[in-house]
Amino acid sequence: MHRLFLLLLAFTCTASFSQQRFQYTQAKMGSPFHLVFYAPDSAGAATLARQAFELVDSLNAVFSDYLETSELNRLNETAGSGRSVPVSPSLFALLLQSQKAAGKSEQAYDITIGPLSRLWRSARKNKRFPSQADVLEAKKTVGIKNMVLDTAKNEARLLKAGMRLDLGGIAKGHIAQKVVDYLKDKGIASALADAGGDLACTDAPPGKKGWTVGINVPESETGLLAETITISNSAVATSGDVYQYMEYNGKRYSHIIDPRTGYGVQFQRNVTVVAPDGATADWLATACSILPLASCRKLVQRCNAQLLITQLHNNHVSYFMTDEMRSRLNP
Repeated sequence: MHRLFLLLLAFTCTASFSQQRFQYTQAKMGSPFHLVFYAPDSAGAATLARQAFELVDSLNAVFSDYLETSELNRLNETAGSGRSVPVSPSLFALLLQSQKAAGKSEQAYDITIGPLSRLWRSARKNKRFPSQADVLEAKKTVGIKNMVLDTAKNEARLLKAGMRLDLGGIAKGHIAQKVVDYLKDKGIASALADAGGDLACTDAPPGKKGWTVGINVPESETGLLAETITISNSAVATSGDVYQYMEYNGKRYSHIIDPRTGYGVQFQRNVTVVAPDGATADWLATACSILPLASCRKLVQRCNAQLLITQLHNNHVSYFMTDEMRSRLNP
């Protein structure tokens, strides 16, 4: 997706006598998936890592809008049919959380954005700015009210033909969370999963206060802010457009689309959110890339989350953050 802005800085520490640090990386969901945890022995760690990556693949087969055979795309194919479709507990839970997220965010986060996502992906690939008619046509089916969920039967119905759900702003964080939860269930106390910049973690590494995370300078691929943040038993997600955007008539359009307008946002923010779980951090980072700053503050506070927004003005980084995030920053 659009989360490649966090760099883990402090993976090294002195392990306790019975715990060793293990790190594994595989390409998953279009970006490197990093896994770090502490375990007693290498054989057991390798087995757990393999099982964790298999879990990633199984969840991606449910949530991906890139895989034609995914459960999500099978649901998309029923749009406008008038049928309610039974879905797996995993997919239904994420659809329900996404529906609630849309309501909380004033529809700034909306998984029915799929037709717009496809339009703008094609535009960036072909370097052709979409016409207003193209945007309006794609926008016709966008709106969370067009997704109906039956909580008694675990069924979903997409009301309009041509609808497409896109879980890109929530699935990676959710999957990272599921991976560390799985490792915790297997007896691993300290673990971190990084799904292309969407991070979830459990207890701090042995001898440390937490996992130390660095944050990119706005509009920079490699530069880091002077400050870091420390997390444990929580999740972090970031959002920004340093990698994906379009320029047209002197304006820069982010790949982060406002579902309400159909266009990418034109202001450049780096948004960092710390939240209790990966899915919440993920969708909040997207919503706070779109909403006015005052609305962002209210939203993250409602969700028991913390927010840092940085912007670059005349080569000077400006900061906007909640009080809770300010106390978390390390010089």
